[in-house]
Amino acid sequence: MSLQFNNYLCKISISVFYYLVNSDFDILKILVRWRTGAKKTMEIFKTVSAMQSWSKQLKKQDKTICLVPTMGYLHKGHISLMEKGKELYDKVVLSIFVNPTQFGENEDLDSYPVDLDKDLYYAKKIGIDAVFLPSKDEIYNNNYQTYVELTKLPKHLCGLFRPVHFKGVTTVVTKLFNIVDPDAAIFGQKDYQQLQVIRQMTKDMNFNIKIIGAPIVREDDGLAMSSRNAYLTPEQRKSSLCLSRSLEKVRKMVKQGEIDADVILHKINEFIKSFEGTKIDYSALCDPETLNNVKEVTSKTLFALAVIIGKTRLIDNTIVEPITNPAQ
Repeated sequence: MSLQFNNYLCKISISVFYYLVNSDFDILKILVRWRTGAKKTMEIFKTVSAMQSWSKQLKKQDKTICLVPTMGYLHKGHISLMEKGKELYDKVVLSIFVNPTQFGENEDLDSYPVDLDKDLYYAKKIGIDAVFLPSKDEIYNNNYQTYVELTKLPKHLCGLFRPVHFKGVTTVVTKLFNIVDPDAAIFGQKDYQQLQVIRQMTKDMNFNIKIIGAPIVREDDGLAMSSRNAYLTPEQRKSSLCLSRSLEKVRKMVKQGEIDADVILHKINEFIKSFEGTKIDYSALCDPETLNNVKEVTSKTLFALAVIIGKTRLIDNTIVEPITNPAQ
């Protein structure tokens, strides 16, 4: 009798186990996968058709998709974008493509750092659902002729020194939007101008895609994380701190009541020049929306700068705002 009862309990336990695994109890599914060592498969797509087919199937299931576009050589900044996507959307697609059309002559296209094995390791560890890994020919065939270009926002800041850059960025992002068909895309705020350009393009082109800006991720000493930091020698790495320290100095000056843009920028430029091996591409105080230069910091203002250290071009930015007088 006792043996029959135990068999009966065993059958019930097995039935309950299979019900929970095949039901919508997501937490229990995760626990079962963890206990059994099972892991979610991360898809890798190298063709446009395969990527589009996967996204199309998910849309039929009413799943939301978030795209994280990158050029690879992932760091903690990229990881923060992917983690944010996982928090907000059902599925996350990571694209890795070193886009040749956003590099000008004598830039670092050929030397841009690559470590695909490490990138895929990070993606799988985080739990990315799919990686889009196209070749240059898959994105731009021999007869490719079409580009997307904005008329105003690129004519400021980085666009003044990299005239073809944003034309390449908006073109490849448009293509990625059409290929992946995401509900949202996440970009880092370190590339502030790029973020504004993509927001404007998305609005102008009527893409039904939410553009999310994620905070800058920094090293312990304040340097904004960038794939290009890998180029820096130990001495150049010390000089690179001029960027984040410039942000601190601007915030301090504005907090103390200085609003004259010329005065602020003159002091900042002299400060940057005091670091060995630095060359200023630009330092600017401008409107956060239009990117037009401002003469005075009377409202929220973008401070952005680009500095060349050795052969490495680094950028950074912050938003500053004057302290209003409570008595007024």
